[in-house]
Amino acid sequence: MPMFFLDQKHIPTHYINILPHLPKPLDPPLHPGTKQPAGPDDFSPIFPMELIKQEMSMEKLIEIPEEVRKAYMLYRPSPLIRATRLEKELNTPAKIYYKYEGVSPVGSHKLNTALPQAYYNKMEGVENLITETGAGQWGSALSFACNYFGLKCKIFMVKTSFENKPYRKIMMNIFGGNCIASPSQETEIGRKILAEDPNGPGSLGIAISEAIEQVVQDDKTKYALGSVLNHVLLHQTIIGQEAKTQMQMAGDQPNIVIGCHGGGSNFAGISFPFLIDNIEGKTKTRFIAVEPKSCPTLTEGKFEYDFGDTAGMTPLMKMYTLGKDFMPSPIHAGGLRYHGASPIVSALYNQGLIEAKAYEQDETFAAALQFARNQGIIPAPESAHAIKAAIDEAIKCRETGENKVILFNLSGHGHFDMTSYEKFIK
Repeated sequence: MPMFFLDQKHIPTHYINILPHLPKPLDPPLHPGTKQPAGPDDFSPIFPMELIKQEMSMEKLIEIPEEVRKAYMLYRPSPLIRATRLEKELNTPAKIYYKYEGVSPVGSHKLNTALPQAYYNKMEGVENLITETGAGQWGSALSFACNYFGLKCKIFMVKTSFENKPYRKIMMNIFGGNCIASPSQETEIGRKILAEDPNGPGSLGIAISEAIEQVVQDDKTKYALGSVLNHVLLHQTIIGQEAKTQMQMAGDQPNIVIGCHGGGSNFAGISFPFLIDNIEGKTKTRFIAVEPKSCPTLTEGKFEYDFGDTAGMTPLMKMYTLGKDFMPSPIHAGGLRYHGASPIVSALYNQGLIEAKAYEQDETFAAALQFARNQGIIPAPESAHAIKAAIDEAIKCRETGENKVILFNLSGHGHFDMTSYEKFIK
């Protein structure tokens, strides 16, 4: 199978900011108390100032600090691979490429933003970072990044994943992270929810509330987020930048770009560098965000202001949302169980610049097995959603005879998801 590698001189030097390219500006975040537009000072209790600046920046390019680029050299650039065996099995004239982010030390794309977030906090004198995690990829990434830059890390992990994915917890522990099942007895909101439903599966919204409740109690502690916000999506654009160079090496231009969708970070990472070309009229690429039918934020949510957490402690953001109190089913793709979507991704979808699809859990696992048996990589359950959409698009090409080029982001491996695969196979 053709594989396209770049040497380390091709690690991007800047993050690409899509905000100045948007046809319409984003609606501003609102203060949770006053409901007025929130400014930098409103975010300062939970984020370092450099990330707040990036959150609101209208600069087209933001330089990557040299210390962060050195850290990226541990695993970047990641490979681009053509799925020739899968193409053959599908008997399709389409070409299928995937950008493989599972080569990172923690096995997913999440490290791309964990490293700069830990660095910027360290530079501003922060000593501790607290976060939430769904399936555990983000918690693993932040634990690694905090260890790399000398910070302490605490993670509230959604209980259903905490119980079903024990090796993710162990990985966090190896890198020095303190992982706690959420809802927990450590916070007021956690105790309240446990009193109401002691056996509830937990959610990302609840875990975010627990993290922020503790962050605001200590000046040396800040919050880190693995998706949704602008600065997180910004950092992930190194994926698409590398992919553009690698697609040129392959002699192809993608007609369709696909990413799984929970909060929006990996979809943004693969798509935004290509999407800007669409906005500027240079290309006519299709972009598909793929989510689970059990948590159909884009395909069934409302485009309105909502809180990012269950307790209503975060600023309100204009986004597609299922409601802050929505409790998704405890599916195996825990990283996609979030009630809201990134404000940027939401705006793009609302303006018709991207598409969205939703799949049932069983059909994504079936696609994951088909992919693994042909390409030799066991994908994360989240990434399997992108695989399912890529397979469907390739089958359409078989039916129409179109020679389309399909690119998707294989955002992580599924080596810690064997119990999920075992249950599906049985």
